Formats: sequence, structure tokens, C-alpha cells
Amino acid sequence: MTPRPHAGLGRVLDDLGTTLLELVLGHPDRSRAIGGVVIHDPLDDAVPPPNALVLGVGLGDPAAIADLLRSLGPRAAVGLVVRSPVPVSEELATAVERSGVALLGLTRGASWAQLAAMLRALLAEDDIGGVGPETLGGMPSGDLFALSNAVAALLDAPVTIEDRGSRVLAFSGRQDEADKSRVETILGRQVPERYSRVLAERGVFTVLYRTDQPVYIEPVTQSSLPRVAVAVRAGDEVLGSIWAAVRQPLSAERTRALVDAARLVALHMLRIRAGADVERRLRTDLLSTALEGGPGARDALDRLGLAGRPVVVLAMATADPERPTATEPALATERQRLGDALTMHLSALHPRCATALIGDVTYGLVPSTPDGEQRALTIASDFLDRVGDRTRAVIAVSPVAAETAELPAVRATADRALRVLRAGGTRRTARLADVHVEALVLELRDLAAAQGDRPTGAIAKLIDYDTRHGARLIETLRAWLDAFGDVIAASAAVHVHPNTFRYRLRRLAEIGELDLTDPEARFAAMLQLRVLSSAP
Repeated sequence: MTPRPHAGLGRVLDDLGTTLLELVLGHPDRSRAIGGVVIHDPLDDAVPPPNALVLGVGLGDPAAIADLLRSLGPRAAVGLVVRSPVPVSEELATAVERSGVALLGLTRGASWAQLAAMLRALLAEDDIGGVGPETLGGMPSGDLFALSNAVAALLDAPVTIEDRGSRVLAFSGRQDEADKSRVETILGRQVPERYSRVLAERGVFTVLYRTDQPVYIEPVTQSSLPRVAVAVRAGDEVLGSIWAAVRQPLSAERTRALVDAARLVALHMLRIRAGADVERRLRTDLLSTALEGGPGARDALDRLGLAGRPVVVLAMATADPERPTATEPALATERQRLGDALTMHLSALHPRCATALIGDVTYGLVPSTPDGEQRALTIASDFLDRVGDRTRAVIAVSPVAAETAELPAVRATADRALRVLRAGGTRRTARLADVHVEALVLELRDLAAAQGDRPTGAIAKLIDYDTRHGARLIETLRAWLDAFGDVIAASAAVHVHPNTFRYRLRRLAEIGELDLTDPEARFAAMLQLRVLSSAP
């Protein structure tokens, strides 16, 4: 085992190549390891860590770029990334020269989120679970980008390494020698659905995952190149695959090289998974300890880098955990995917955020500001807008915990609000103050169920009458109460004529011996209908 090199700006440029980044001005110092990835916010003059790579989201004016370069020089930043094309001017060139900060351009069509994800993958090997750095097969352990470049050199063809879901884990240089579909795949970090559907219809994946030998695949379209793919296996488990864009079938020598490369890629993928599992378990244990309080909470927060800071707790879960159409493995995968996405979203906003999946809830600790709750609600809403509606996730926000000892209490308030959000409705984010009454009703239901309480009095009589006669008196009462006694609105809600509705009201008052003019009687009826589960 030998020490692996830390990721520097030179290596980022080598691995991501011209597909995502281009060097506009400057000479990247290959000896300086990147100390972190920071998003520039013109409204927040935060000090970036030493050797930071700064993402200049929204910067386009050459003068503004030059000003930022001049401010980053004394702060020892390694580079600034802005959206291409970058209008090079004498002022920009002078700013780069004097600051020593390289200027890079992000290719049009690539999103900042994609770039942040790829940079995170490149830099992650220095953060995996505290395990000592090492090499596997002469390649930096877990460095799939370096490995993909090595495989590309052996095959003399640009390659991608993908997981079982056709998501791109790493890619080699020379992708401009492939075709449009390959470039689209890399920019989206996912094989486009229209291409993967054709491959599935041809039975390519079935053949690929049944053999340990490379499979030659004819072009999907007239303008695309053929592919050679091989499954990456660890025993009987298929971890992913390697795809090379070629112009003709591989020679016997290159076929053997690709088979050997697949075995080495499997070792690296297992190393990444093991390291990620160790890091994830450690983070989960620390966050769980902090949220539960007790003697170990302060030490856990210290190890998370949050000791002595006021924090807000975010609690995220899927809104429908009991979906009959979703299998438990699928739900677990979806929860982990959402949790990882929240981790990335929060880390881009503040480097000291901590997240972990505990049970079926992802908790996040966010360092607080004076407007902590409101800011956390905005962060949660922005995140849910980004992930879309494919999975209906909801996020509850706690009050600010100024002291470590307050964390268990504020976590409990977030859990109470989260339970309301998961029960249904249109809300996707909330504080307990926003849904306090709904939370109390749910807790009353729990108490009534634990004690075996059933409807009594007027409600019990009406339920019995409906059961014996097929009447709809409970439905009528519920609609009337929900409409605050407005007969027109209530009758419309149950789709009957107002006169029919008034007749039913008189009948239910007689049969249930219920005085609808008495506010206490109305409240008692409404409470039983809301709280007792046996009430229809």
C-alpha cells in the first residue's frame, strides 16, 4: 500500500477534461491540494478555506470576475470557475497573473450541481472514514477517474464507468472523440432514458450481466459509435459496468485487458462502498448521540464540528412510507438517495452541516443565524423544489437550539411536525407552530387508541343508525361541522340538495339527541369524529 495523491487543480482538469471544464487563464499549481469547494455568494463575504476552488455561480461580467479574483488571491484560493464562454480581457489576464488564482470555464449545458457532484467524488477519497490512503493495483484506491483514464489508454478509446442504474460514476478523457450520446451522458451523469430503453429492448443488459466477457454492441443510432461493455462483478453481485466507445471490435489482447480492468474496477468500487459505509455509520452514530442528548452529546457535536454553535434540526422523510406499491428495498434506496441529496445541498450552503439517515428519517443539523427557523424553512423549500415530485418528501424544521442540552427537545418538536406532514395534506415544509393543532389531534388519537376508547353518546347512536339503515347521518354531520354550519356549502360537499341536507340534519339531531345549537355539543362531536379511529 502506498500513499495516494491528494486531489489538486491539475488532477481535476485531467480527470474532468474539456467535457466539463476548460482552463481559461492561469497555470494551475499541481502541488497544491484543493482544500474545499466553495460557492461564491456576493451577499455574504465569508472567508473560504485555504486552497479553495470557488464556484462563481451567476458571474458573467469581466469586471466582477476580476474583482473576485483580486479578493481571492490573498485568501490563497487555487481557482475560480465561471460559466463559459468567458470574455477574456486585459483586466482579467492581469487579475489572474497578480492573484495567482487560475480561471476556469464550466461548459454550457452542464449544471453547477453536476460539477459540484463530480468535484465531490474526486475529493471524497481524502475524507473516507479516516482510513489510511492506499493504492490498489498501482492506482489510487477508490479513484475511478484515474482508473477510467488508465482503461481508456489500454483500449485506445474513451470509457465510462457506470453503476447498475446507468449512472456515470467516472469517465476518462478524450470524450470529444466519441459521439453526441456520450457527451449527453456525461453532462447528465446518466445514460439518457431513450438510449437505455433501446439497449434494454435489445436485451443488451441481460446478456451483459450474464457473462464476465466483453459484449460488442451495435450503434443505437446512425450517428453514434459502437460500444464494448463489460460487467463489473464482485462474486455473484454485479456492481456496474465499463463502457468503451469504439470504432470496431476489440482485439483479443484488448479484450483480455478489459476483462482484467473490470476485476480491478470491482476492487475500487468495493473500496469506495466500504469507505462510504464506514463514514455513513460514523456520522449516523455521532448525529444520533447528539440528538439524544446525554453525556456524549457535546463530544459528538465537537467531532461533527458543531460544538458551541446554535443549530436548527431538519427532519426529512417520505410522505407515504406505507406505500403498498413500493417494496421495502426500493423505499430504503429512495430514502438513502434523498438523504445523500440533502447532504450535498446543505454542504454547499455551509461546510459544517451534518446529516444522517436514522431509521426512516434523515436528520440535518444546520448552524443557525438570527433568523434561523425562517432560513431553515427556505433551505428546505429550495431543496424540495430541486428534487421534484417523483418522490413526495417532506421536511420539518425545529426551533433554534442554542445549547447542546436543548437538542433532544427541539428534535422532538421537529418529529411532531414531521408526523403531521407525513399524514398527508398539501404542505411540504412546516414548523411545529405551523401545524400545532394537527399534531395535538394525532397525539390524542394515539392516547385514545392506547386506552381502547370508542365513540360514545350522540356519535355512537348515529354510527349505529347508519350501520343498520344504510343512512349517511355521520357524513352529513361531518360536512356540516367542517362548513361551520353553512348548509349550502356542506350540501354541495356531499352532493345533495340543500333541502335534503336540512332534513338529514333534523334527523341526526333527533336520532342522536344532539343539540346543534350548543357549542359544547358541537365541539364534543367534532373531537370524537377527528380523534376516534372507529368513527367513519
